Amino acid sequence: MKAFGWAARDSTGVLSPFHFSRRENGEKDVTFKVLYCGVCHTDIHMAKNEWGNTTYPLVPGHEIVGVVTEVGSKVEKFKVGDKVGIGCLVGSCHSCDNCSNDLENYCPNVIFTYGGVYHDGTPTQGGYSDVMVADEHFIVHIPDTLPLDAGAPLLCAGITVYSPLKYYGLDRPGVHVGIVGLGGLGHVAVKFAKAMGVKVTVISTSPNKKKEAIEHLGADSFLISRDQDEMKAAMSTMDGIIDTVSAGHPLLPLIDLLKSHGKLIMVGAPDKPLELPVLPLIFGRKVVVGSCIGGMKETQEMIEFAAKHNITADVEVIPMDYVNTALERLVKADVRYRFVIDIANTLKPSS
Repeated sequence: MKAFGWAARDSTGVLSPFHFSRRENGEKDVTFKVLYCGVCHTDIHMAKNEWGNTTYPLVPGHEIVGVVTEVGSKVEKFKVGDKVGIGCLVGSCHSCDNCSNDLENYCPNVIFTYGGVYHDGTPTQGGYSDVMVADEHFIVHIPDTLPLDAGAPLLCAGITVYSPLKYYGLDRPGVHVGIVGLGGLGHVAVKFAKAMGVKVTVISTSPNKKKEAIEHLGADSFLISRDQDEMKAAMSTMDGIIDTVSAGHPLLPLIDLLKSHGKLIMVGAPDKPLELPVLPLIFGRKVVVGSCIGGMKETQEMIEFAAKHNITADVEVIPMDYVNTALERLVKADVRYRFVIDIANTLKPSS
């Protein structure tokens, strides 16, 4: 199947038009026309080979929404015309303990939407492209009430914060949750946590985000992480913290904010190791844990929760040929809060 998108060719991470092939639609596959694709920080890490596992050419994009154009003969859940999405996964082994428990995201043989190798040996390519094909198991229904452009980032940013809130019991009224970083993940985390009835404190290095956090996103309070007096006054007040920051930063001030038995949950992915002080963990029975997106069942649940509670990302919709500028701006955190590429209207094949 002919496909067209934009790809990185080397570790400069610069994207340019790219003609390639996708596999034909198999009996369990769904093919859909891509309408929108969110831009995630992972796209930069992978395009620039910052994690050391990129193979080129690479078509990024794993916050992908569109409309079904073809279904295989054994597809049961989708039909032509359905609104659908793909997040970070397009394959897993289906036989390990994780897969058996709807945790395909933790399968040792997970296949990511781009930068992976599919069962047939072909490289997987992402949603900065005009068409996607995937096994129906890894595709989610998008409810009609959820806008496609502002809903697309939920397929990565949304599930990345929804899953740990649920798994670690931070989804109940009366719980106090801190959200570190008010970017693509953080602003969605605030919305999900507030919809769950949770008390939310945003923790940021940027004082100018306070009004935005409280008045626009509905956070209950705001801490400037560089203000030692503010941080000291908030010590031992939080049940859990979702840390969305993907740059290097100190963990001790965050650990100090936790109550005994509190949980610091890392969902940002810094490219260098962070320093972990152990004594404050021991003396408060506190934990530092990680969480990576979610399984397919939970991703569908998250999308339906978002539709029910009118949760969307705050997005800046851009044309395809603006993507390299967008990536540069994303590195500088110059976006409020997620870029989304209008694939259907602006991805034009070059001759």
